[in-house]
Amino acid sequence: MDLPSLLLCILLEVLALSGQNFPQERIVGGYAPVPHSIKYIVSIQTTDRQHFCGGFLINRFWVITAAHCDIGVKQMVIVAGDYSLTIYEGTEQEVQPQLLVPYPEYNSTTNNSDIMLIKLRAPVYMNSYVSVALLPRQDAAIAEGRMCRVSGWGYTSPNGGQIPSTLRTVKLPIISSEKCNRSESFNGSITENMLCAGYSVGGKDACQGDSGGPLVCDGRVYGVVSWGRGCADSQFPGVYTAVSKFRRWIDDTIFSYYSRCHKD
Repeated sequence: MDLPSLLLCILLEVLALSGQNFPQERIVGGYAPVPHSIKYIVSIQTTDRQHFCGGFLINRFWVITAAHCDIGVKQMVIVAGDYSLTIYEGTEQEVQPQLLVPYPEYNSTTNNSDIMLIKLRAPVYMNSYVSVALLPRQDAAIAEGRMCRVSGWGYTSPNGGQIPSTLRTVKLPIISSEKCNRSESFNGSITENMLCAGYSVGGKDACQGDSGGPLVCDGRVYGVVSWGRGCADSQFPGVYTAVSKFRRWIDDTIFSYYSRCHKD
């Protein structure tokens, strides 16, 4: 790599890391937030502009989503600054992904470790419509009963139907893994890498199309929308990947690509 290219590489990565704070499949029963008030969320779309997953920015070059949202880098477009999927507002930034990095031990059968990093080909620009999410520290716990918020463009009805035209959000309480693992609920399927959030009576949840979106508690993204049984079913809250269990991997992965940029 020649000197100008190396300097550009270093500059872009440093700008990306400056947004990083180093040391959300289903919206049912929710509401439309103030437009562009959730600035870190992104719509992950197919190349023919069909939304299929959510995600969130952690710096100008990197997005977190669910590993099960991996359809291949050539089939994917990341849209930041979006609110309405059907109306062009002039706030959108469309960026091609450069690299998909699912967690190496992701298990598609058990849904364990359902998390993926996406490196963008070009940086997004921070403005009044686009910003980054903060992450919890490694192994940080979130208390049972703590109210959190999940957002996305997923179905608004348990029976599916159409993707909503605008972003939706809903507030949900954290449910302990012990309760979530009871025989009348997920019967032992919840691992230490997962979080549950919702109501035992159902009625509010994320849904298909919200996968990969953020579950925000106390101003930080503690969960990534992963899986569940149906949408908003009683005794079956939504299941999220516990971001704090992967914070060290996230930081190490980003740093490894930053270091690689220096060596190429």
